[in-house]
Amino acid sequence: MSITPHYRTIKELLQSRSFAIDEYQREYKWDRENIEELVTDLQNRFSTFYRTGDTPRDASDYGDYFLGSIIVTRRGNKSYLVDGQQRVTSLTLLLIHLYRVARERGLRVTSTVEPLIFSDDYGEPKFNLDIAERVPVLRALFDGEDYDAEGKDESIRTIVARYNDLVSIDPADELGEGLEPFIYWLIGNVGLIEIATETDAHAYSIFETMNDRGKPLSPVDMLKAYLLGAVEDAGERANANRIWKRTLLDLTSWEPGPDAERDATFVKAWLRAKYAESIRERRAGALDRDWELIGSTFHRWVRDNTSRVGVGDAGRNLALMTNEVPFFARAYRKVLEASRGYTSGLEPVFYNAHNEFTWQSTVLLAPLRVGDEDETVRRKLAATATYLDIWVMRRAANYIRISYSSVNYAMWLLCRDIRGMSLPDLIDTLRAKLDQDEADVSFDGSPSRYRRGIAGLGLNQFSRRYIYHLLARLTAYTEREAGKPDRFDELVDRTLRNPWDIEHIWPDHHERYADECPTREDFDLWRDHVAGLVLLPADVNRSYQDKPFEQKAPHYAKQNLYAASLTSAAYQHQPQFSSFVERSGLPFRPYDRFGKAEHEERSKLVRALVDRIWDPARLEDYRP
Repeated sequence: MSITPHYRTIKELLQSRSFAIDEYQREYKWDRENIEELVTDLQNRFSTFYRTGDTPRDASDYGDYFLGSIIVTRRGNKSYLVDGQQRVTSLTLLLIHLYRVARERGLRVTSTVEPLIFSDDYGEPKFNLDIAERVPVLRALFDGEDYDAEGKDESIRTIVARYNDLVSIDPADELGEGLEPFIYWLIGNVGLIEIATETDAHAYSIFETMNDRGKPLSPVDMLKAYLLGAVEDAGERANANRIWKRTLLDLTSWEPGPDAERDATFVKAWLRAKYAESIRERRAGALDRDWELIGSTFHRWVRDNTSRVGVGDAGRNLALMTNEVPFFARAYRKVLEASRGYTSGLEPVFYNAHNEFTWQSTVLLAPLRVGDEDETVRRKLAATATYLDIWVMRRAANYIRISYSSVNYAMWLLCRDIRGMSLPDLIDTLRAKLDQDEADVSFDGSPSRYRRGIAGLGLNQFSRRYIYHLLARLTAYTEREAGKPDRFDELVDRTLRNPWDIEHIWPDHHERYADECPTREDFDLWRDHVAGLVLLPADVNRSYQDKPFEQKAPHYAKQNLYAASLTSAAYQHQPQFSSFVERSGLPFRPYDRFGKAEHEERSKLVRALVDRIWDPARLEDYRP
């Protein structure tokens, strides 16, 4: 068997080179948490070397970072990825994002990054991921163009979603002046092992060996071995092992999304939520502390912190394995289920999951105490998720990033402050935190960041996901208060044959509004503002989006009540809606035309609805 392992930096791996994959390989499946962890790990490693004022040349002396191995086989003049397409695809997306930001800033590093994304093939760009069906989306992202992935295969949709996540996370924003050194470090000091073989048979033999036979113990396995090591009684050991295995298998095999890594994800969430007392200082060269160490080597961290976790002898280890872990695993699964399915009494968990707030599962475990009754657990989960819902949407309305790395310090503080609280104390604490938070970040704006909150919230690449979420919440609330079923889960379901889309009330014709908006820039600001948007089924949106309001309004009347409320039909034929309007005092009203003045009126309605939907007083609903 001819096997050639080589250490490759990212530059060496991708420079003027392309990779293909076989048709039968699995789709690109990374989720937001995967991409956030990759970016966070890279930024944390970089920050241990970087000092303010360092130049790109200084990056050559920084330490390395290892990304694991990939398996490649050659066929003719093509390299096929047998194992590693998830990482190579994700690295490509990261490079495209960094390239575009560097280009906007006029950084010279763009000429070095460009050949790592595509090379010139007789005048035609050949992307390093030479997969025919993925080339159009990569080309669009590279060129900074929008790409409609609706109806495309899973990999295309995931590529667009993960790229949008990178735009939302935007590591360049946190790096500031360190962006160019970071890019040079990334391509020159970050690497992996490329295992090259001459034949497919050899490649797949290596792949199977690495993933099946001789697979090393996972951190979860090593933690279990450590805990069982102190238990001498054979019966007790067998019982603890049985409970542990059944508990974690229930997580990893959970339908509808089995995940072999979910046991480790749960353990990290539980240990961080309940035991992390420190976090890496936010300065260059700082060392990893509890929060980071649990995220990377939790089995070692537990051994080093036995007194804090409450383990170290047979009795305490058995209690943790047979009582504490099963309790928190059940709560974690409850969060998983409420994140995937719209669950009565736990709706805020679903809201945060739709906003892809990846710290939710960790934070929601923090206030729980072993022995809490099921109803207490539900109320604590719902109250904490409600806090996060308000906290997240306040920031989204002010274009404040809530990515994995940008809020991990805030989430550590929150876990520490609400850890093991009684339900009344939890509600009091969360309300006090929201009151304190409102001084700087609210739906009225963020003075320290010169943001205007809802008044300045318009559609762009960062805000699209949050505006879609906000419109779905406004729509669901309006219909629910008018006696109709709560359809939020349907409104945000992208798997529907005819999903809901964002509709501009104003068509994209500046000339029609030139008297009110003399410049194109002014027109775009008004047209894209959240008050000028509704949700419509995709086919209706496509059919009528180019028509003036007067022609579209009759079709709005046939849709959800929030869109229909722009028309007189909603007030004539929906008595429960009219009753809701009268009862609430909300400034709903129909329009014959929709110009600037009407837009301003609608803005007041949006603001009033937002105050009701994201009212901190919602926390009182969970008080015993």
